[in-house]
Amino acid sequence: MTIEPVATIAKPNRVSLHLKRQPAVPLEAEVISPDVMGQLSNAELRELRVYHGKRQLPLSEFFDVEGEFSQDLELHGDLHKVRWIGRAMSQGSITVHGSVGMHLGSYMSGGRIEVHGDAGDWIGAEMKNGFIHVHGNAGGQIGAAYRGSLSGMRNGMILVDGSAGLEVGMRMRRGTIILGGPAKDFTGLQMKGGTIILLDGAEIRTGAWMNRGTIISLKPLTLLPTFTFATEHTPTVLNVLARHVAQFGVQLPYAAAEGVYRNYWGDQAIPGKGEILIWQPAA
Repeated sequence: MTIEPVATIAKPNRVSLHLKRQPAVPLEAEVISPDVMGQLSNAELRELRVYHGKRQLPLSEFFDVEGEFSQDLELHGDLHKVRWIGRAMSQGSITVHGSVGMHLGSYMSGGRIEVHGDAGDWIGAEMKNGFIHVHGNAGGQIGAAYRGSLSGMRNGMILVDGSAGLEVGMRMRRGTIILGGPAKDFTGLQMKGGTIILLDGAEIRTGAWMNRGTIISLKPLTLLPTFTFATEHTPTVLNVLARHVAQFGVQLPYAAAEGVYRNYWGDQAIPGKGEILIWQPAA
C-alpha cells in the first residue's frame, strides 16, 4: 500500500505584529519597516528597539510578533500612539488594520502602505516615491515639508478616502495627493509642483503662496483675492490624469458634455505660476 503525501497549504510569507498593550506615551517605532525587518528572524524581530519616552524597549514589549524573513508587514490594533511606521522605507509593503499615528511613511522612497482606519499628521512627509492609501480620515501636513525644510514630497501618490487636516501638500514638489473628503485651511500652502485632487473641496486659503503645481477641486472653493480667473476649459492633460487615477477608484470628470473647469492662476502675492481648477458641472 502506498501512502500519498498530505497536501499542505503554504502560509503567507509575511510578518504580523499584534499590539498587545497601549503605550503610555507616543511610541517611536521607525524599526517597523520592510527595510529593517525583511532579513530578520523572529527572535531578532522581537528584540528590535523602540523608544517609549526616554526608555529603549524591545518590540516584543508592545507587540506579539509572528513570522520572519519577509518584506510584507501586517499590523493589527489601535496604533494611534505609534509613530514613524514605514519611515524611509524603499520596498515591500505595510498593511495596517486599525488606526495609526503620526509620520506614517515619512521619507519613504518606494513600496506600499495601506491603512484600514484613520491616520495622524505628516503622512508621507517629504516622501520621494511609493504609494500610501488611508481608507479613513487623516490629519494635517500630508505630503508636506517638515518645519524648516524647503521641499515636501517629491514623487509618489497619497490617497485618503476621508477628510484631512491643515496644510495638505505644503511645499510639495511633485507627486499626487487625492482626498475623498474635505480638507481644512491652507491646502497647497507654498506648493512648488505636483497635483492635489480635492473630491470634496477644502476650507479657506487654498493655494496660499503657491509657486507652481495644480490643485483640482470638484466642489466650489472660496479663493484668495490674489488668484485671477483665466479661462474656462478642460486641459488635455486631464484626460491622461483621469485614466491614471481611475485605477485607484477615483472618478475625475473631463468630458465636455459633463461640464468644464474654471481655471485660476496665482498666488499673485508671490507672484506664483500655480493653477487651481474648479469643476463646473454642465447645467
